[in-house]
Amino acid sequence: MLFQMLGVFAEFEHALIQERIHAGLVRAREKGTGRGNPIGRPQTPRRKVNQIEAELAKGTGIIRTARIVGAGVGTVQKIKALLRA
Repeated sequence: MLFQMLGVFAEFEHALIQERIHAGLVRAREKGTGRGNPIGRPQTPRRKVNQIEAELAKGTGIIRTARIVGAGVGTVQKIKALLRA
């Protein structure tokens, strides 16, 4: 019975910690960080997106486009998927 009560308290404390973490993340997203910068990665500059789109339109592959433009392969894949949609 003692171990069951300890388990209940542990689950309760875990739930409280999760709620605090989520509340802090929501507040941080709304207000930004302490320095005023937004949370997350910055968006890819429009100039680079245009270069990627031009290379993909020419028929260049994803990896080669990423090397030419100087972007990540995942970024090129994401832009290619947006072009298809």
